[in-house]
Amino acid sequence: MISLSNFGGIACIQFSPSFHAMQLLRKTKPCVSLFHHLLRLKITPNSCCPSNHFSVVSTTDPTTTEPTTPTTSTSVLIDAGSSNRKPVSLWPGMFHSPAIYALWEARSSTLEKSNGPSLPKAPSRSRTTIFYNFSSDHMLREQYRNPWNHIRMGKLVEDFDALAGTVAFKHCSNEDGTARSLLLVTASVDKMVLKKPIHIDADLTIVGAVTWVGRSSMEIQLELIQSTQGNPNISNSPALVAKFTFVARDSATGKAAPINQVSPENEEERLLWEEAEERNKLRKRKNQEQKHGECEDTSRLKALLAEARIFCDMPALANRDSILMTDTCLQNSFICQPQQRNIHGRIFGGFLMRRAFELAFSTAYAFSGAAPHFLEVDHVDFFKPVDVGNFLRLKSCVLYTEHDNSDEPLVNVEVVAHVTKPEHRSSEVSNRFYFTFGVDPEGIKNGLRIRHVVPGTEEEARKVLERVDAENLTLVKKDGNLQVVKEHKSTPNTNF
Repeated sequence: MISLSNFGGIACIQFSPSFHAMQLLRKTKPCVSLFHHLLRLKITPNSCCPSNHFSVVSTTDPTTTEPTTPTTSTSVLIDAGSSNRKPVSLWPGMFHSPAIYALWEARSSTLEKSNGPSLPKAPSRSRTTIFYNFSSDHMLREQYRNPWNHIRMGKLVEDFDALAGTVAFKHCSNEDGTARSLLLVTASVDKMVLKKPIHIDADLTIVGAVTWVGRSSMEIQLELIQSTQGNPNISNSPALVAKFTFVARDSATGKAAPINQVSPENEEERLLWEEAEERNKLRKRKNQEQKHGECEDTSRLKALLAEARIFCDMPALANRDSILMTDTCLQNSFICQPQQRNIHGRIFGGFLMRRAFELAFSTAYAFSGAAPHFLEVDHVDFFKPVDVGNFLRLKSCVLYTEHDNSDEPLVNVEVVAHVTKPEHRSSEVSNRFYFTFGVDPEGIKNGLRIRHVVPGTEEEARKVLERVDAENLTLVKKDGNLQVVKEHKSTPNTNF
């Protein structure tokens, strides 16, 4: 027998088990765990209850648009701190961040059903928001704090991927709350640019919605917005915007599967769809150009390698303001564990992005001699899936530095993920990540020196040229060194 009562303003539960349940409780030591699996209730406490004891979570019904927690968006809202409750089952997400666990919980109400795609869906049908109650939830805040009392960007990037996956899942579901048996895979991530600092002690939300759909692929735009309440230094504009591309595969055959089309409802959504359509066409043209080798530039290769020859043949005469790329490298290796899997049993893409970010941060830290600050993630492609049990090697290096602003030079880091199979004597690239970090201006004023990076091999030189072309940069000879400078200089970032 179960009854609810209110004692001292706090919701209380009285549990009167039957004789059979009493026998189970006597035989099993972890009584609380058994009770938790026997009973699952959603409780909304009174205002006097501490926030870290109960979490308010909006309905997980995809058709519901009215959240139970105040928010500026009409999307379904998910409380990132909801995972502070004891988990009701061993979902893959519970081993990641609190936000990811909350997202898996939100998906649990959708049942799989084998049907074809339904009619086009509006972006609002799958729009979803994660709410981070950093201002009052100490437990949640501490999980996202780094040693310098700033936000852990790696964990936010991981949450971005999880939210994009949830939006894709909801968009591919049917109107009756069921979903087809599809494999939804992160195909790529467009450039992710930090537009202003993110504060660890202010609430924030991440909103995701579908902006464009092809036959079997979709683009999902995510925006991170921080609360301005009580903090005049924070504006309403998004602090971070990212675009994820997901592809759908038939779970039985592994082939591309058609998905629901998207139907924009207003002028802003139509504009986002047109921009995404242009990006898709441009991406296809670039792929064709690379296949036909139209990006060759032997003269620039020779110029880069000429400087490297001095380091290799006459190191004592090499410029002391430069360093070989190989001397900036770091790497780590690990076995992909079951706790890192997604709902399809593959390694969670957000986990890979977080590990890559943390290695890139360490590389920039060791190179510059001061804690860097994140500025942007360039386009990320997912070439190969990563499975549980795979041996993954992450290798990083500083590709080049930018000295346009001598008070705040930029450090560009590449991280390459290799899926290694020792028993097959094989190693394949699964991902390439490109991160840009800034260096603390105070360190530069105190005499910190950021060196130029010199590629030592033709392969390294080609990688530098590819990134220079992708970023609209150019190589300029200054003081006897080839330096990377911007061709089309954008408005300088003065927020750091």
